[in-house]
Amino acid sequence: MMLLALTLSFSAFTALSLAMEKHQHDLHGKAAATLARRTQWRVLGWVLLAVAFALCVIDHGWAMGPVLWLGVMTVGGVVLSFGLYPYRPKWIAPLALALPVIGLLVALV
Repeated sequence: MMLLALTLSFSAFTALSLAMEKHQHDLHGKAAATLARRTQWRVLGWVLLAVAFALCVIDHGWAMGPVLWLGVMTVGGVVLSFGLYPYRPKWIAPLALALPVIGLLVALV
């Protein structure tokens, strides 16, 4: 479950970054999306963070779940902002789609 929470956090931060004009230009090299599309990205990001929180609390209870969620968010954000954005920005969108699927498969096995 923790891997799934980590991958959801990564995808959530990717969605939240796509809600910003600067990061859309960095990733796609073109003009920003419409306001409605950016709002959809923002809502998706917050929903994914909420799902990651729920997974951490379900898996580890209220005592450790929120603490682990903060750690998962930290790792997801650091990988995105310090690892992929500066060096491999073209990898971000495919990883944001593929990693939650991999995390779900690992959680189910």
